[in-house]
Amino acid sequence: MCCAWASPGCHRWRWAVSGAVLCIGGLDSSGGAGVLRDSATVHALGGTARVAVTAVTAQSDHAVTAVHAVPSKVVTDQIDIAGPVSAVKIGMLGTVGIVEAVAATLPRAPCVLDPVLMSSSGHMLLDDPGVTALLERLLPKVDLLTPNVPELVALAHRLGVPEGDHSACVERLLQRGCGGVLVKGGHAQGTASVDHLYRRDIPVVAFTAPRIDATLRGTGCRLASAIAVHIAQGASLVDAITAAKHHVHGELVLARDVATQPRL
Repeated sequence: MCCAWASPGCHRWRWAVSGAVLCIGGLDSSGGAGVLRDSATVHALGGTARVAVTAVTAQSDHAVTAVHAVPSKVVTDQIDIAGPVSAVKIGMLGTVGIVEAVAATLPRAPCVLDPVLMSSSGHMLLDDPGVTALLERLLPKVDLLTPNVPELVALAHRLGVPEGDHSACVERLLQRGCGGVLVKGGHAQGTASVDHLYRRDIPVVAFTAPRIDATLRGTGCRLASAIAVHIAQGASLVDAITAAKHHVHGELVLARDVATQPRL
C-alpha cells in the first residue's frame, strides 16, 4: 500500500506506509531525550524505529557532562543500512560534518527536523558552522521544522532577523526551502499551549492544548517523533500534528500526576 503525503507547501513523496521511522540524533544516557526517547515514542504509537546515532552523551535532567560525536562516516553507514523508511525524524546533529553527512544521505521520505541547538540545561549541542550548514544544506530537504521559541530566536539571529520578529524569521526559513515550520508554544505564557503551523501561501493553523504544570524533559523529541510516526502511518500533516500534540499532552498529564502523588 502506498500513500502520497501531499500536504500543500511541503515536499511530495510516495512511500510505503510501513510505520518505519528513522530517528537520527544523539544518545542521551538518561533516556529522557534523544533517540532513546524517539524510539520509545515511535513504539508507543505502533511504529517501528530505526536509529542513526550522531553523538553519545552523558547527561541527566540537570547537566550534560560529556559529548562524544560519532564519526560522520559511521552516521551515514547507519542511515544507509536502515533501508527504506516511511518517515525521518532528526534531532541532535552536533557538528558541521554530521549535518553535511546527513543532508547528503537522507532517505526519500517525509522529514521532520527538531533543531536541537542547546540542551535544557544550557549545553550547546550544535557548533556555529553546524548551524550554518543546517540552514544552507539540510533545511531545503526538510518537510517540517519544529523549533521552540528560544530556538526560533537563535535561528533569527543567524538569519539576521530582529529577535522579536517571529513572522519574518519563519518567512526566511520557508524561503530557504523548508516545507513548513511548526513554532511550539511551550515556552510562552498563559493557560493554553498553542503551536502554530506556517506554510507558504496557506493560512496559519493553530494547535491548542491546556498548559500543564509539569516538568518533563524531551517534549520536543516526543512531539517531533510522534509527528513522524503518524506521517509514516499515512496521516496528513495537520492530522499528524494534532495527534502528536495530544500524545505529548497526555505525557505531561501523567508526569504531573506522578509528581503530585503522595509518597507512601
